[in-house]
Amino acid sequence: MICLLVIALASCNYLDQEPDNLLTSDMIWETRANAEAYLYNVYSYVHTTDGGDYASMGASDESSVCIPTVNVRQMVAGNWSPQSWYFYNWGAYYSGIRKSFVFENNIDNVPNAEIGEELKVQYKAETRFLRGWFYWKLLQQYGPFVKLTGVVSQNDDFNQYPRATFEECVAYINELMDVAASDLPEEWAATSNYGRPTKGSCLAVKAKVALWAASPLWNGNPNFSNFQNQDGTPLAPISYDEEKWKVAADAAKAVIDLGVYELYTDENPYLSVRNVFLTNWNEEIIFSNNNWSPWGYEKCSSPSPGGYNMYNATQNIVDAFYMNNGRTIDDPESGYEETGFSASDGQNAWEHSSGQWNMYANREPRFYAYVLYNGRPVLNAPSVDDKNYFSSEGNKDGTGRVEFYYSGNSGQRAAGSNNITGYTVLKGINPASNIRNDNVGYRPYILIRFSSILLDYVEALNEYNPSHPDIVTYLNMVRARAGLPGIEEVYPNAIGNKDLMREYILRERQVELCFESDRYHTLVRRLLLGETENQRIYSMNVNSNDEGAGFSHAGFYEKTVFQNRYWDDKMYLHPIQQSDLERNTSLVQNPGW
Repeated sequence: MICLLVIALASCNYLDQEPDNLLTSDMIWETRANAEAYLYNVYSYVHTTDGGDYASMGASDESSVCIPTVNVRQMVAGNWSPQSWYFYNWGAYYSGIRKSFVFENNIDNVPNAEIGEELKVQYKAETRFLRGWFYWKLLQQYGPFVKLTGVVSQNDDFNQYPRATFEECVAYINELMDVAASDLPEEWAATSNYGRPTKGSCLAVKAKVALWAASPLWNGNPNFSNFQNQDGTPLAPISYDEEKWKVAADAAKAVIDLGVYELYTDENPYLSVRNVFLTNWNEEIIFSNNNWSPWGYEKCSSPSPGGYNMYNATQNIVDAFYMNNGRTIDDPESGYEETGFSASDGQNAWEHSSGQWNMYANREPRFYAYVLYNGRPVLNAPSVDDKNYFSSEGNKDGTGRVEFYYSGNSGQRAAGSNNITGYTVLKGINPASNIRNDNVGYRPYILIRFSSILLDYVEALNEYNPSHPDIVTYLNMVRARAGLPGIEEVYPNAIGNKDLMREYILRERQVELCFESDRYHTLVRRLLLGETENQRIYSMNVNSNDEGAGFSHAGFYEKTVFQNRYWDDKMYLHPIQQSDLERNTSLVQNPGW
Protein backbone atom coordinates (compact mmCIF):
# COMPACT_ATOMS: atom_id res chain seq x y z
CA MET A 1 0.00 0.00 0.00
CA ILE A 2 2.87 2.39 0.83
CA CYS A 3 4.55 1.61 -2.51
CA LEU A 4 1.34 2.32 -4.39
CA LEU A 5 0.95 5.63 -2.58
CA VAL A 6 4.48 6.70 -3.48
CA ILE A 7 3.90 5.78 -7.12
CA ALA A 8 0.59 7.61 -7.15
CA LEU A 9 2.12 10.77 -5.72
CA ALA A 10 4.96 10.67 -8.23
CA SER A 11 2.43 10.36 -11.04
CA CYS A 12 0.16 13.09 -9.74
CA ASN A 13 3.03 15.56 -9.53
CA TYR A 14 4.85 14.93 -12.76
CA LEU A 15 4.28 18.54 -13.87
CA ASP A 16 5.00 19.75 -10.33
CA GLN A 17 2.47 22.47 -9.70
CA GLU A 18 3.91 23.19 -6.25
CA PRO A 19 7.38 24.76 -5.95
CA ASP A 20 9.91 22.52 -4.23
CA ASN A 21 11.12 25.06 -1.65
CA LEU A 22 13.25 22.64 0.30
CA LEU A 23 15.27 21.31 -2.63
CA THR A 24 15.74 24.71 -4.30
CA SER A 25 16.64 26.62 -1.15
CA ASP A 26 19.99 28.37 -0.92
CA MET A 27 21.07 25.88 1.72
CA ILE A 28 21.22 23.00 -0.76
CA TRP A 29 23.60 24.88 -3.04
CA GLU A 30 25.98 26.10 -0.37
CA THR A 31 27.92 22.86 0.10
CA ARG A 32 29.34 20.14 -2.08
CA ALA A 33 27.83 17.43 0.09
CA ASN A 34 24.29 18.74 -0.27
CA ALA A 35 24.61 19.42 -3.99
CA GLU A 36 26.00 15.96 -4.67
CA ALA A 37 23.28 14.40 -2.55
CA TYR A 38 20.76 16.11 -4.82
CA LEU A 39 22.55 14.74 -7.91
CA TYR A 40 22.51 11.23 -6.47
CA ASN A 41 18.79 11.64 -5.89
CA VAL A 42 18.41 12.29 -9.63
CA TYR A 43 20.34 9.08 -10.26
CA SER A 44 17.86 7.22 -8.04
CA TYR A 45 15.24 7.55 -10.78
CA VAL A 46 17.26 5.30 -13.06
CA HIS A 47 14.86 2.39 -12.87
CA THR A 48 16.36 -0.81 -11.55
CA THR A 49 14.52 -3.63 -9.86
CA ASP A 50 15.40 -6.78 -7.99
CA GLY A 51 14.73 -8.58 -11.26
CA GLY A 52 10.97 -8.40 -10.95
CA ASP A 53 10.43 -5.79 -13.63
CA TYR A 54 7.89 -6.97 -16.22
CA ALA A 55 10.35 -6.78 -19.13
CA SER A 56 13.09 -8.80 -17.43
CA MET A 57 10.81 -11.30 -15.70
CA GLY A 58 7.46 -12.63 -16.79
CA ALA A 59 6.17 -10.57 -19.73
CA SER A 60 7.91 -12.41 -22.56
CA ASP A 61 8.16 -16.07 -23.48
CA GLU A 62 11.45 -16.65 -21.67
CA SER A 63 10.16 -16.53 -18.09
CA SER A 64 7.29 -16.59 -15.65
CA VAL A 65 6.75 -15.50 -12.06
CA CYS A 66 5.28 -18.33 -10.03
CA ILE A 67 2.77 -16.35 -7.91
CA PRO A 68 -0.49 -16.07 -9.90
CA THR A 69 -1.55 -12.75 -8.34
CA VAL A 70 1.56 -10.66 -9.09
CA ASN A 71 1.19 -7.75 -11.51
CA VAL A 72 3.02 -9.29 -14.44
CA ARG A 73 0.81 -12.39 -14.26
CA GLN A 74 -2.22 -10.11 -14.37
CA MET A 75 -0.77 -8.35 -17.42
CA VAL A 76 -0.18 -11.53 -19.42
CA ALA A 77 -3.72 -12.63 -18.52
CA GLY A 78 -5.09 -9.37 -19.95
CA ASN A 79 -6.28 -8.10 -16.57
CA TRP A 80 -5.11 -4.49 -16.77
CA SER A 81 -6.39 -1.09 -17.85
CA PRO A 82 -5.60 2.65 -17.61
CA GLN A 83 -6.82 2.41 -14.02
CA SER A 84 -4.14 -0.15 -13.17
CA TRP A 85 -0.84 0.87 -11.61
CA TYR A 86 1.16 -2.01 -13.04
CA PHE A 87 4.78 -0.92 -13.49
CA TYR A 88 3.63 2.66 -13.96
CA ASN A 89 6.79 4.70 -14.45
CA TRP A 90 5.40 7.78 -16.20
CA GLY A 91 5.29 9.99 -13.12
CA ALA A 92 8.57 8.77 -11.64
CA TYR A 93 10.51 9.52 -14.81
CA TYR A 94 9.06 13.03 -14.96
CA SER A 95 10.07 13.55 -11.35
CA GLY A 96 13.62 12.62 -12.33
CA ILE A 97 13.44 14.94 -15.33
CA ARG A 98 12.28 17.86 -13.21
CA LYS A 99 15.01 17.31 -10.64
CA SER A 100 17.63 17.15 -13.40
CA PHE A 101 16.56 20.65 -14.45
CA VAL A 102 16.63 21.91 -10.87
CA PHE A 103 20.16 20.60 -10.42
CA GLU A 104 21.41 21.99 -13.72
CA ASN A 105 19.89 25.39 -12.99
CA ASN A 106 21.43 25.64 -9.51
CA ILE A 107 24.80 23.87 -9.52
CA ASP A 108 26.61 27.07 -10.54
CA ASN A 109 25.45 28.64 -7.28
CA VAL A 110 27.71 26.30 -5.32
CA PRO A 111 30.89 28.20 -4.36
CA ASN A 112 33.89 27.27 -6.49
CA ALA A 113 35.77 26.49 -3.30
CA GLU A 114 33.30 23.64 -2.80
CA ILE A 115 32.93 22.44 -6.40
CA GLY A 116 35.29 23.67 -9.12
CA GLU A 117 34.19 24.74 -12.59
CA GLU A 118 35.44 21.57 -14.26
CA LEU A 119 33.44 19.34 -11.94
CA LYS A 120 30.35 21.51 -12.39
CA VAL A 121 30.60 21.01 -16.15
CA GLN A 122 30.86 17.24 -15.60
CA TYR A 123 27.87 17.19 -13.27
CA LYS A 124 25.76 19.14 -15.75
CA ALA A 125 26.67 16.59 -18.41
CA GLU A 126 25.61 13.77 -16.12
CA THR A 127 22.22 15.36 -15.50
CA ARG A 128 21.69 15.86 -19.25
CA PHE A 129 22.48 12.21 -19.81
CA LEU A 130 20.06 11.22 -17.06
CA ARG A 131 17.34 13.42 -18.53
CA GLY A 132 17.87 11.77 -21.91
CA TRP A 133 17.81 8.35 -20.25
CA PHE A 134 14.48 9.08 -18.58
CA TYR A 135 13.02 10.28 -21.87
CA TRP A 136 14.35 7.17 -23.63
CA LYS A 137 12.66 4.95 -21.07
CA LEU A 138 9.40 6.87 -21.46
CA LEU A 139 9.59 6.44 -25.23
CA GLN A 140 10.27 2.72 -24.89
CA GLN A 141 7.34 2.03 -22.57
CA TYR A 142 4.72 4.60 -23.59
CA GLY A 143 5.71 5.97 -26.97
CA PRO A 144 5.74 9.75 -27.64
CA PHE A 145 6.19 11.76 -24.46
CA VAL A 146 5.49 15.28 -23.28
CA LYS A 147 8.68 17.17 -24.08
CA LEU A 148 9.68 19.49 -21.26
CA THR A 149 12.73 21.71 -21.73
CA GLY A 150 12.74 23.32 -18.30
CA VAL A 151 11.06 23.38 -14.91
CA VAL A 152 7.34 24.01 -15.35
CA SER A 153 6.14 27.12 -13.54
CA GLN A 154 3.37 26.80 -10.96
CA ASN A 155 1.46 29.41 -12.96
CA ASP A 156 1.58 27.50 -16.23
CA ASP A 157 -1.52 25.99 -17.78
CA PHE A 158 -0.91 22.29 -17.44
CA ASN A 159 -3.45 21.50 -20.14
CA GLN A 160 -1.12 22.95 -22.78
CA TYR A 161 1.40 20.15 -22.79
CA PRO A 162 0.53 17.68 -25.56
CA ARG A 163 2.73 14.79 -26.57
CA ALA A 164 5.58 15.46 -28.98
CA THR A 165 5.74 13.40 -32.17
CA PHE A 166 7.85 10.24 -32.18
CA GLU A 167 10.42 11.85 -34.46
CA GLU A 168 10.65 14.91 -32.19
CA CYS A 169 11.18 12.63 -29.21
CA VAL A 170 14.00 10.77 -30.95
CA ALA A 171 15.66 14.03 -31.99
CA TYR A 172 15.45 15.46 -28.47
CA ILE A 173 17.01 12.38 -26.86
CA ASN A 174 19.81 12.49 -29.43
CA GLU A 175 20.35 16.19 -28.73
CA LEU A 176 20.64 15.58 -25.01
CA MET A 177 23.06 12.73 -25.54
CA ASP A 178 25.24 14.74 -27.93
CA VAL A 179 25.47 17.65 -25.49
CA ALA A 180 26.21 15.33 -22.57
CA ALA A 181 28.83 13.36 -24.51
CA SER A 182 30.84 16.49 -25.26
CA ASP A 183 31.62 16.92 -21.56
CA LEU A 184 31.98 13.30 -20.47
CA PRO A 185 35.12 11.13 -20.69
CA GLU A 186 35.46 7.93 -22.67
CA GLU A 187 36.51 6.15 -19.48
CA TRP A 188 36.63 6.97 -15.77
CA ALA A 189 40.06 6.78 -14.20
CA ALA A 190 38.83 6.51 -10.60
CA THR A 191 36.81 3.54 -9.39
CA SER A 192 34.66 5.95 -7.36
CA ASN A 193 33.12 7.10 -10.65
CA TYR A 194 32.01 3.64 -11.74
CA GLY A 195 28.32 3.80 -12.59
CA ARG A 196 28.46 7.33 -13.95
CA PRO A 197 27.76 7.71 -17.68
CA THR A 198 30.57 8.13 -20.20
CA LYS A 199 30.78 9.27 -23.78
CA GLY A 200 30.14 5.66 -24.75
CA SER A 201 27.01 5.54 -22.59
CA CYS A 202 25.62 8.49 -24.54
CA LEU A 203 26.43 6.90 -27.90
CA ALA A 204 24.93 3.60 -26.74
CA VAL A 205 21.62 5.24 -25.83
CA LYS A 206 21.55 6.87 -29.27
CA ALA A 207 22.10 3.42 -30.80
CA LYS A 208 19.28 1.92 -28.77
CA VAL A 209 16.91 4.74 -29.74
CA ALA A 210 17.87 4.43 -33.41
CA LEU A 211 17.17 0.68 -33.42
CA TRP A 212 13.83 1.35 -31.76
CA ALA A 213 12.99 3.92 -34.45
CA ALA A 214 14.01 1.58 -37.30
CA SER A 215 12.00 -1.40 -36.08
CA PRO A 216 8.45 -2.19 -37.27
CA LEU A 217 6.70 -0.84 -34.16
CA TRP A 218 7.61 2.75 -35.10
CA ASN A 219 8.65 2.48 -38.73
CA GLY A 220 5.42 2.74 -40.74
CA ASN A 221 3.24 0.69 -38.37
CA PRO A 222 -0.30 0.82 -39.87
CA ASN A 223 -1.83 0.30 -36.42
CA PHE A 224 -0.61 3.79 -35.51
CA SER A 225 -2.04 5.52 -38.60
CA ASN A 226 -4.69 7.27 -36.50
CA PHE A 227 -2.49 7.90 -33.47
CA GLN A 228 -2.56 11.68 -33.21
CA ASN A 229 -2.87 14.62 -30.86
CA GLN A 230 -6.17 16.38 -30.40
CA ASP A 231 -5.19 18.95 -33.05
CA GLY A 232 -4.68 16.17 -35.59
CA THR A 233 -0.87 16.08 -35.44
CA PRO A 234 0.27 12.51 -36.26
CA LEU A 235 2.36 11.11 -33.44
CA ALA A 236 3.84 8.13 -35.31
CA PRO A 237 5.72 7.92 -38.64
CA ILE A 238 3.19 6.96 -41.29
CA SER A 239 5.48 5.38 -43.89
CA TYR A 240 8.31 2.85 -43.74
CA ASP A 241 11.84 4.19 -44.18
CA GLU A 242 14.59 1.63 -44.79
CA GLU A 243 17.22 4.31 -44.26
CA LYS A 244 16.46 4.20 -40.53
CA TRP A 245 18.18 0.82 -40.38
CA LYS A 246 21.35 2.45 -41.71
CA VAL A 247 21.04 5.18 -39.07
CA ALA A 248 20.74 2.47 -36.42
CA ALA A 249 23.72 0.51 -37.75
CA ASP A 250 25.87 3.65 -37.92
CA ALA A 251 24.89 4.58 -34.36
CA ALA A 252 25.89 1.16 -33.02
CA LYS A 253 29.11 1.20 -35.05
CA ALA A 254 30.00 4.53 -33.45
CA VAL A 255 30.05 2.78 -30.06
CA ILE A 256 32.19 -0.03 -31.45
CA ASP A 257 34.61 2.39 -33.10
CA LEU A 258 35.30 4.16 -29.82
CA GLY A 259 37.60 1.23 -29.11
CA VAL A 260 36.78 1.38 -25.40
CA TYR A 261 34.65 -1.75 -24.97
CA GLU A 262 35.35 -5.45 -25.36
CA LEU A 263 33.52 -8.67 -24.67
CA TYR A 264 34.48 -9.94 -21.22
CA THR A 265 36.41 -13.20 -21.28
CA ASP A 266 37.56 -15.55 -18.54
CA GLU A 267 39.30 -18.92 -18.33
CA ASN A 268 36.72 -20.71 -20.47
CA PRO A 269 33.46 -19.93 -22.29
CA TYR A 270 31.31 -20.92 -19.32
CA LEU A 271 33.08 -18.59 -16.90
CA SER A 272 33.13 -15.87 -19.54
CA VAL A 273 29.37 -15.80 -20.01
CA ARG A 274 28.71 -16.28 -16.29
CA ASN A 275 31.18 -13.87 -14.74
CA VAL A 276 30.50 -10.94 -17.03
CA PHE A 277 27.60 -10.20 -14.66
CA LEU A 278 29.61 -10.75 -11.50
CA THR A 279 32.80 -8.81 -12.26
CA ASN A 280 32.46 -5.17 -11.31
CA TRP A 281 32.98 -2.63 -14.06
CA ASN A 282 34.56 -4.98 -16.56
CA GLU A 283 35.33 -3.92 -20.12
CA GLU A 284 31.91 -4.99 -21.41
CA ILE A 285 29.84 -2.70 -19.18
CA ILE A 286 28.71 0.51 -20.88
CA PHE A 287 26.24 1.76 -18.28
CA SER A 288 25.31 0.23 -14.94
CA ASN A 289 23.86 0.93 -11.52
CA ASN A 290 26.51 0.13 -8.95
CA ASN A 291 24.31 0.95 -5.96
CA TRP A 292 21.72 -1.77 -5.86
CA SER A 293 21.20 -4.85 -3.75
CA PRO A 294 21.01 -8.17 -5.63
CA TRP A 295 19.48 -9.95 -2.64
CA GLY A 296 15.90 -9.83 -3.92
CA TYR A 297 16.88 -11.11 -7.35
CA GLU A 298 18.91 -14.01 -5.98
CA LYS A 299 16.29 -14.91 -3.38
CA CYS A 300 13.49 -14.98 -5.95
CA SER A 301 15.57 -16.81 -8.57
CA SER A 302 16.87 -19.49 -6.23
CA PRO A 303 15.01 -22.75 -5.62
CA SER A 304 13.37 -23.60 -2.34
CA PRO A 305 13.92 -24.19 0.50
CA GLY A 306 16.77 -21.64 0.47
CA GLY A 307 15.12 -19.38 -2.10
CA TYR A 308 11.60 -18.46 -3.16
CA ASN A 309 11.52 -20.51 -6.40
CA MET A 310 9.76 -17.48 -7.86
CA TYR A 311 11.55 -16.43 -11.08
CA ASN A 312 11.09 -19.33 -13.46
CA ALA A 313 12.68 -19.92 -16.84
CA THR A 314 10.39 -21.52 -19.42
CA GLN A 315 10.79 -24.41 -21.78
CA ASN A 316 10.65 -21.85 -24.60
CA ILE A 317 14.02 -20.37 -23.63
CA VAL A 318 15.50 -23.78 -22.83
CA ASP A 319 14.73 -24.87 -26.39
CA ALA A 320 16.29 -21.70 -27.82
CA PHE A 321 19.81 -22.45 -26.59
CA TYR A 322 22.16 -24.05 -29.10
CA MET A 323 23.90 -27.37 -28.80
CA ASN A 324 27.63 -27.17 -28.08
CA ASN A 325 28.30 -27.65 -31.79
CA GLY A 326 26.53 -24.36 -32.51
CA ARG A 327 23.41 -25.90 -34.04
CA THR A 328 19.77 -25.46 -33.02
CA ILE A 329 18.05 -28.40 -31.38
CA ASP A 330 15.70 -28.87 -34.37
CA ASP A 331 18.68 -29.30 -36.70
CA PRO A 332 19.04 -33.01 -37.62
CA GLU A 333 22.83 -32.60 -37.44
CA SER A 334 22.77 -31.16 -33.91
CA GLY A 335 22.86 -34.48 -32.07
CA TYR A 336 20.02 -33.37 -29.79
CA GLU A 337 18.06 -36.06 -27.96
CA GLU A 338 14.91 -35.14 -26.07
CA THR A 339 14.24 -38.34 -24.17
CA GLY A 340 16.12 -40.74 -21.97
CA PHE A 341 18.84 -40.32 -19.39
CA SER A 342 22.42 -39.51 -20.30
CA ALA A 343 24.85 -42.40 -19.94
CA SER A 344 27.93 -40.20 -19.48
CA ASP A 345 29.14 -36.83 -18.30
CA GLY A 346 29.58 -33.96 -20.70
CA GLN A 347 32.97 -33.33 -22.26
CA ASN A 348 33.46 -30.13 -20.20
CA ALA A 349 33.21 -29.71 -16.43
CA TRP A 350 30.36 -27.21 -16.72
CA GLU A 351 28.17 -29.48 -18.83
CA HIS A 352 25.64 -32.15 -17.86
CA SER A 353 26.29 -35.12 -15.60
CA SER A 354 25.58 -38.77 -16.16
CA GLY A 355 21.99 -39.61 -15.23
CA GLN A 356 20.57 -36.23 -16.16
CA TRP A 357 17.92 -36.01 -18.87
CA ASN A 358 19.27 -36.01 -22.43
CA MET A 359 17.44 -32.77 -23.19
CA TYR A 360 20.11 -31.03 -21.13
CA ALA A 361 23.10 -32.89 -22.58
CA ASN A 362 25.74 -31.28 -24.79
CA ARG A 363 24.20 -27.84 -24.77
CA GLU A 364 26.14 -24.60 -25.18
CA PRO A 365 27.84 -22.94 -22.17
CA ARG A 366 25.23 -20.19 -21.85
CA PHE A 367 22.54 -22.76 -21.14
CA TYR A 368 24.44 -24.11 -18.13
CA ALA A 369 25.27 -20.58 -16.93
CA TYR A 370 21.76 -19.12 -17.26
CA VAL A 371 19.21 -21.85 -16.46
CA LEU A 372 18.88 -24.14 -13.42
CA TYR A 373 17.25 -27.44 -14.36
CA ASN A 374 16.22 -30.59 -12.50
CA GLY A 375 19.26 -32.40 -11.10
CA ARG A 376 21.70 -29.52 -11.65
CA PRO A 377 23.58 -28.52 -8.45
CA VAL A 378 22.47 -25.31 -6.75
CA LEU A 379 25.16 -22.68 -7.43
CA ASN A 380 24.82 -20.35 -4.45
CA ALA A 381 25.31 -23.02 -1.79
CA PRO A 382 29.05 -23.06 -1.02
CA SER A 383 29.50 -25.80 1.59
CA VAL A 384 28.46 -29.44 1.65
CA ASP A 385 26.03 -28.65 4.44
CA ASP A 386 24.55 -25.81 2.41
CA LYS A 387 24.15 -28.05 -0.61
CA ASN A 388 22.50 -30.82 1.43
CA TYR A 389 20.02 -28.23 2.73
CA PHE A 390 18.40 -28.27 -0.71
CA SER A 391 18.23 -32.08 -0.86
CA SER A 392 15.73 -34.62 0.42
CA GLU A 393 17.06 -37.20 2.87
CA GLY A 394 17.80 -39.77 0.19
CA ASN A 395 19.65 -37.26 -1.98
CA LYS A 396 21.99 -35.72 0.59
CA ASP A 397 25.23 -36.59 -1.20
CA GLY A 398 26.91 -33.19 -0.93
CA THR A 399 26.15 -32.13 -4.51
CA GLY A 400 23.00 -30.11 -3.86
CA ARG A 401 21.10 -31.30 -6.93
CA VAL A 402 17.96 -29.21 -7.26
CA GLU A 403 14.73 -31.21 -6.95
CA PHE A 404 12.10 -29.76 -9.30
CA TYR A 405 10.23 -33.07 -9.61
CA TYR A 406 6.81 -33.18 -7.94
CA SER A 407 7.75 -34.51 -4.49
CA GLY A 408 11.15 -32.78 -4.36
CA ASN A 409 12.17 -29.96 -2.05
CA SER A 410 11.74 -27.51 -4.94
CA GLY A 411 8.85 -29.32 -6.62
CA GLN A 412 5.22 -28.46 -7.26
CA ARG A 413 4.01 -30.15 -4.09
CA ALA A 414 6.23 -27.82 -2.04
CA ALA A 415 5.19 -24.83 -4.20
CA GLY A 416 1.52 -25.32 -3.27
CA SER A 417 -0.71 -22.82 -5.08
CA ASN A 418 2.21 -21.26 -6.98
CA ASN A 419 2.80 -22.34 -10.57
CA ILE A 420 6.36 -23.41 -11.33
CA THR A 421 7.88 -24.44 -14.66
CA GLY A 422 10.55 -26.90 -13.61
CA TYR A 423 13.32 -24.32 -14.08
CA THR A 424 14.63 -21.23 -12.34
CA VAL A 425 16.78 -18.38 -13.62
CA LEU A 426 20.50 -18.87 -12.97
CA LYS A 427 21.87 -15.86 -14.85
CA GLY A 428 23.52 -13.41 -12.46
CA ILE A 429 23.50 -15.83 -9.53
CA ASN A 430 26.73 -15.50 -7.58
CA PRO A 431 28.61 -18.64 -6.48
CA ALA A 432 30.05 -16.54 -3.65
CA SER A 433 26.55 -16.16 -2.21
CA ASN A 434 24.96 -18.38 0.41
CA ILE A 435 21.27 -17.90 -0.29
CA ARG A 436 20.23 -20.25 2.49
CA ASN A 437 21.61 -17.70 4.98
CA ASP A 438 20.62 -14.66 2.88
CA ASN A 439 24.26 -13.77 2.26
CA VAL A 440 24.46 -12.43 -1.28
CA GLY A 441 27.61 -11.39 -3.13
CA TYR A 442 27.79 -7.96 -4.73
CA ARG A 443 27.45 -7.37 -8.45
CA PRO A 444 26.55 -4.35 -10.57
CA TYR A 445 23.16 -3.99 -12.25
CA ILE A 446 24.13 -3.80 -15.93
CA LEU A 447 21.85 -1.56 -17.99
CA ILE A 448 23.77 -1.63 -21.30
CA ARG A 449 26.58 -3.96 -22.24
CA PHE A 450 28.75 -4.28 -25.31
CA SER A 451 27.37 -7.59 -26.57
CA SER A 452 23.95 -5.97 -27.02
CA ILE A 453 25.53 -3.19 -29.10
CA LEU A 454 27.23 -5.78 -31.31
CA LEU A 455 23.88 -7.49 -31.85
CA ASP A 456 22.18 -4.14 -32.47
CA TYR A 457 24.75 -3.44 -35.16
CA VAL A 458 24.43 -6.74 -37.03
CA GLU A 459 20.63 -6.69 -36.81
CA ALA A 460 20.37 -3.22 -38.32
CA LEU A 461 23.10 -3.88 -40.89
CA ASN A 462 21.35 -7.04 -42.07
CA GLU A 463 18.16 -5.11 -42.80
CA TYR A 464 19.68 -2.68 -45.30
CA ASN A 465 22.89 -4.42 -46.48
CA PRO A 466 22.60 -8.18 -45.83
CA SER A 467 25.78 -9.00 -47.75
CA HIS A 468 27.99 -6.77 -45.58
CA PRO A 469 30.86 -8.86 -44.11
CA ASP A 470 30.58 -7.11 -40.73
CA ILE A 471 27.41 -9.10 -40.04
CA VAL A 472 29.35 -12.35 -39.82
CA THR A 473 32.35 -10.74 -38.13
CA TYR A 474 30.50 -9.18 -35.21
CA LEU A 475 27.88 -11.91 -34.82
CA ASN A 476 30.71 -14.40 -34.54
CA MET A 477 32.37 -12.34 -31.81
CA VAL A 478 29.36 -13.02 -29.59
CA ARG A 479 29.18 -16.68 -30.60
CA ALA A 480 32.91 -17.25 -30.13
CA ARG A 481 32.89 -15.84 -26.60
CA ALA A 482 30.14 -18.39 -25.86
CA GLY A 483 32.31 -21.21 -27.24
CA LEU A 484 30.36 -21.67 -30.49
CA PRO A 485 31.69 -21.99 -34.04
CA GLY A 486 31.11 -19.21 -36.57
CA ILE A 487 27.70 -18.88 -38.18
CA GLU A 488 29.24 -19.47 -41.62
CA GLU A 489 30.54 -22.86 -40.45
CA VAL A 490 27.22 -24.26 -39.28
CA TYR A 491 24.72 -22.31 -41.39
CA PRO A 492 26.51 -21.03 -44.51
CA ASN A 493 23.21 -20.59 -46.37
CA ALA A 494 22.36 -17.72 -43.98
CA ILE A 495 25.18 -15.55 -45.31
CA GLY A 496 23.68 -12.79 -47.46
CA ASN A 497 20.14 -14.12 -46.89
CA LYS A 498 18.35 -11.29 -45.06
CA ASP A 499 15.37 -13.32 -43.82
CA LEU A 500 17.34 -16.35 -42.69
CA MET A 501 20.10 -14.30 -41.10
CA ARG A 502 17.48 -12.26 -39.26
CA GLU A 503 16.22 -15.47 -37.64
CA TYR A 504 19.69 -16.36 -36.38
CA ILE A 505 20.40 -12.83 -35.17
CA LEU A 506 17.14 -12.68 -33.22
CA ARG A 507 17.84 -16.12 -31.79
CA GLU A 508 21.28 -14.95 -30.73
CA ARG A 509 19.66 -12.00 -28.95
CA GLN A 510 17.18 -14.35 -27.30
CA VAL A 511 19.97 -16.49 -25.85
CA GLU A 512 22.74 -13.99 -25.18
CA LEU A 513 20.50 -11.36 -23.59
CA CYS A 514 17.94 -13.58 -21.87
CA PHE A 515 16.45 -12.28 -18.59
CA GLU A 516 17.90 -8.80 -19.23
CA SER A 517 14.64 -7.32 -20.63
CA ASP A 518 15.92 -7.48 -24.21
CA ARG A 519 13.68 -10.37 -25.25
CA TYR A 520 10.54 -8.48 -24.28
CA HIS A 521 11.66 -5.26 -25.96
CA THR A 522 12.86 -7.07 -29.10
CA LEU A 523 9.51 -8.83 -29.50
CA VAL A 524 7.72 -5.52 -28.93
CA ARG A 525 9.69 -3.41 -31.41
CA ARG A 526 9.56 -6.25 -33.94
CA LEU A 527 5.77 -6.63 -33.48
CA LEU A 528 6.31 -10.29 -32.61
CA LEU A 529 5.15 -10.48 -29.00
CA GLY A 530 1.58 -11.16 -30.06
CA GLU A 531 2.50 -14.15 -32.21
CA THR A 532 0.98 -17.42 -30.97
CA GLU A 533 4.41 -19.06 -30.66
CA ASN A 534 5.44 -16.33 -28.23
CA GLN A 535 2.22 -16.43 -26.20
CA ARG A 536 2.04 -20.20 -25.74
CA ILE A 537 4.38 -20.95 -22.86
CA TYR A 538 5.77 -24.42 -22.14
CA SER A 539 7.17 -26.03 -19.01
CA MET A 540 8.10 -29.41 -17.69
CA ASN A 541 5.28 -31.62 -16.42
CA VAL A 542 5.74 -30.49 -12.83
CA ASN A 543 2.41 -32.00 -11.75
CA SER A 544 3.38 -35.52 -12.76
CA ASN A 545 3.52 -37.43 -9.46
CA ASP A 546 6.87 -39.19 -9.23
CA GLU A 547 5.56 -41.35 -6.32
CA GLY A 548 8.96 -41.30 -4.73
CA ALA A 549 10.96 -42.04 -7.88
CA GLY A 550 12.59 -38.61 -7.72
CA PHE A 551 15.16 -37.81 -10.41
CA SER A 552 14.44 -41.05 -12.27
CA HIS A 553 10.80 -40.14 -12.94
CA ALA A 554 10.60 -39.74 -16.73
CA GLY A 555 7.10 -38.26 -16.62
CA PHE A 556 8.48 -34.98 -15.27
CA TYR A 557 10.31 -34.32 -18.53
CA GLU A 558 7.25 -34.16 -20.77
CA LYS A 559 6.90 -30.74 -22.38
CA THR A 560 3.61 -29.31 -21.16
CA VAL A 561 1.61 -26.22 -22.08
CA PHE A 562 2.05 -23.95 -19.06
CA GLN A 563 0.10 -20.90 -20.24
CA ASN A 564 -1.82 -19.64 -23.23
CA ARG A 565 -1.37 -15.96 -22.55
CA TYR A 566 -3.78 -13.22 -23.52
CA TRP A 567 -2.79 -10.74 -26.20
CA ASP A 568 -4.19 -7.55 -27.69
CA ASP A 569 -2.11 -5.35 -30.01
CA LYS A 570 -2.78 -2.34 -27.79
CA MET A 571 -0.37 -4.00 -25.34
CA TYR A 572 2.61 -3.05 -27.50
CA LEU A 573 2.40 0.24 -25.56
CA HIS A 574 1.53 0.66 -21.91
CA PRO A 575 -1.47 2.82 -21.06
CA ILE A 576 -1.15 6.26 -19.50
CA GLN A 577 -2.95 6.35 -16.17
CA GLN A 578 -6.47 7.73 -16.38
CA SER A 579 -5.72 10.18 -13.57
CA ASP A 580 -2.88 11.72 -15.60
CA LEU A 581 -5.16 12.09 -18.63
CA GLU A 582 -7.69 13.91 -16.47
CA ARG A 583 -5.01 16.16 -15.00
CA ASN A 584 -3.53 17.12 -18.37
CA THR A 585 -6.42 17.20 -20.83
CA SER A 586 -4.11 17.79 -23.81
CA LEU A 587 -2.71 14.26 -23.36
CA VAL A 588 -4.09 11.57 -25.65
CA GLN A 589 -4.24 7.92 -24.62
CA ASN A 590 -2.25 5.22 -26.39
CA PRO A 591 -4.15 3.38 -29.16
CA GLY A 592 -6.64 0.78 -27.97
CA TRP A 593 -6.59 1.82 -24.33
